[in-house]
Amino acid sequence: MQAIAVQNIHKSYGKVQAVDNVSLEVRPGELFGLIGPDGAGKTTLFRIIATLLLPDQGSATVLGFDAVKDYAQIRRRIGYMPGRFSLYQDLTVQENLEFFAAIFGTTIRENYHLVKEIYSQLEPFKNRRAGALSGGMKQKLALSCALIHQPELLLLDEPTTGVDAVSRKEFWDMLSRLKALGISILVSTAYMDEADLCDRIALMQHGKILSVNTPRGLVESYEKPLLAVRTAGMYRLIQDLREFSLTDTAFPFGEYLHLTTRRRVGEEEVVDFLTRKGHENIEVKRAEATVEDCFMALMQE
Repeated sequence: MQAIAVQNIHKSYGKVQAVDNVSLEVRPGELFGLIGPDGAGKTTLFRIIATLLLPDQGSATVLGFDAVKDYAQIRRRIGYMPGRFSLYQDLTVQENLEFFAAIFGTTIRENYHLVKEIYSQLEPFKNRRAGALSGGMKQKLALSCALIHQPELLLLDEPTTGVDAVSRKEFWDMLSRLKALGISILVSTAYMDEADLCDRIALMQHGKILSVNTPRGLVESYEKPLLAVRTAGMYRLIQDLREFSLTDTAFPFGEYLHLTTRRRVGEEEVVDFLTRKGHENIEVKRAEATVEDCFMALMQE
């Protein structure tokens, strides 16, 4: 039995097709990442899996239960953390956790071992109202509330958006430890660098799944010639490279531009072209593909 099995799901809002014929599976005990930019359809798909939205077409099973008919059984067995902070901001940290434990018929004491590592960072602020917490602390409180009833599956919708880099790293370290406890995790993110932290990923754009693979498998399937290029004038560089006759794509990537070409070219050909265009301090080198490069390539197909 798969933790999640989605088959040919469609969901539209008026004329906008938010989810378009999506199928995917999440295995038991897997940390699965749904990767895509804002507006890709990730949140709509999460809400269908969490039994908060009905699909227009298709079906979904969660922990063996039908997402439409068996919503009550599913809700007792999952922990859901929506993208927007949705706890009670006028309640304190401790009151929020006690409230969510009571809803599921348990107590903080009974399942404290599940949230101890996370909640211990919040305990000095347990009497502070949730609305007064920092972004990272709100994230930890939301995860604690999602875990307090010992769920079999965690659904985390863009949990690190707007959170500082240190809190992002801490959060993913927590997910690795939760996975080691046997909890299945589906997490969505717009940060391509977080894809490497998942067991498998699905790349999503315009409501469609572009590819499902392991991060390594996805990168190894990349076949386009790829160069990293930079000069003293980076803004003009991207304009000039897009006029280069052999350019397939050129887009910013950190301190460089990533350039794919229609055929394999030598670095000296690119240097000669840029020299003629008046660029200085030219650096051109072969680059290893990343998940972001794969995503950009799949969008061109």
